[in-house]
Amino acid sequence: MSNRQSALAEAIASEQVKVTMLYGRLDLARERAERALREVHGGGGAGLTARMLVEREVTAGEQAGRLAQLHAVERGLCFGRVDESGGRTVYIGRIGLRDDEHESVLVDWRAPAARPFYIATPADPAGLVRRRHLHTRARTVVGLDDEVFDLAGMSEHDRRDLVGEAALLAALRRGRTGRMTDVVATIQTEQDRVIRAGLQGALVVQGGPGTGKTVAALHRAAYLLYTHRGALDRRGVLVVGPNPMFLRYIGQVLPALGETQVVMATVGELFPGVRATAHDPAPAALVKGDLRMAGFVAAAVRDRQRLPEGDLEILYDGLPLRVAHETCAALRRRARAVRLPHNMARKLFVTELLKELVAAEARALEAALRIEDLDDPEYAPLELDRDLDETDLRLGSERLWADEGVRRAVDGLWPELTPRRLIGETFADPHALARTVPEGLDHRALLRPPDAEWTVGDVPLLDEAAELLGEDDSAGRAAAREADRAREDDELFASEVVRLTGVGHLLEGGGL
Repeated sequence: MSNRQSALAEAIASEQVKVTMLYGRLDLARERAERALREVHGGGGAGLTARMLVEREVTAGEQAGRLAQLHAVERGLCFGRVDESGGRTVYIGRIGLRDDEHESVLVDWRAPAARPFYIATPADPAGLVRRRHLHTRARTVVGLDDEVFDLAGMSEHDRRDLVGEAALLAALRRGRTGRMTDVVATIQTEQDRVIRAGLQGALVVQGGPGTGKTVAALHRAAYLLYTHRGALDRRGVLVVGPNPMFLRYIGQVLPALGETQVVMATVGELFPGVRATAHDPAPAALVKGDLRMAGFVAAAVRDRQRLPEGDLEILYDGLPLRVAHETCAALRRRARAVRLPHNMARKLFVTELLKELVAAEARALEAALRIEDLDDPEYAPLELDRDLDETDLRLGSERLWADEGVRRAVDGLWPELTPRRLIGETFADPHALARTVPEGLDHRALLRPPDAEWTVGDVPLLDEAAELLGEDDSAGRAAAREADRAREDDELFASEVVRLTGVGHLLEGGGL
């Protein structure tokens, strides 16, 4: 055996001892996580309060996530080592591990301590003497590559220990395998700069095919989850891919990087309740992909906030109710001026319009009947010889809103809309398309039947519509307030019962 082969075998054997120890720590961490998960579920639910049950489920979720992470990093657990100029040696891996004394034995590749492994160059060694890449198969070390930045700073033993080619040359000579699971070991300086950029704002990465854009994006997701976990665990991380095949391809990457808390979806799956797989014909796709289509959605929303052609006229219980066109226009301007989403602003429009209709009803009654002849008890509370107060307006609005004809007329002016209804009905109406599609875009390409299936190109439009429409949650908030009041009443009643029961015990025991 040559001296070079002997040195390589000796170095591999030395690194094998370290790698074996690290896998032992990994196995121990798995055993602890499994034991903790069993203990969480083994206690049963008897005697636990609702809060305790929630806390138990949170703990169980954390332990299950930790266990999934520990299983995901089995392949290529440790892939690198750096020797610092101060004499310290640091091993780099997919996750961080500690020994029984809580000392670090493996540094997570995302940690600041691991950054020199990625950014060191001969021109700027980042305080390193040597960088070593470890190549493993299962739990066995099968190869090493060394890069030396300061040969003079190495001991004689370390110089004899040098093996392999520089990692960059080795990376250039290795063919691409079609998988990205090991790329974390060979991230280049430019990619590392992208991966570790700050969290604030959008980060756009551009480059030609094969330049590592997807690699950098996935590693950035893993890095952000590691560095900003507190914020991102609440908000989540979504990876969007062009098709399911792409997602399956990258689905193996993030777990291998130590992360399992990522949601992956295609563009057609981004809108809740819609799983679009169909694609538009080229003319329609060209129009829907235009940035100006955001203006189309806004125009489609405003197009559904309509005015009567003349005065608003509704026949209610035999009485003609009339609200002037100018009044309807003023109510619409007022509702639009609050700059709330359509369905939330609708609450204001409907409330004010119903008040106008109550006043119109009072005027119609005055015109149709004399006060002294009005003996119908249904109208007696109106007291038409005085101005309407807030109670009159509230009760009158409730009574009018219960009428189907009134609701239909009001909804015709400012309907409650869902994104699917808005986009679907607009695409099925050639006149609405002509009014709302921005100038310069072929609105005819968008016309389709009302029952057409959703396409991938529709999803961004549905998402934009959801933002502009919003949801009127006033009924839910009112119900929540009522539930809070009821709970407070129950608690007050319970405390009173306890107090009275305590007095009863004193009386029975002769204490008073």
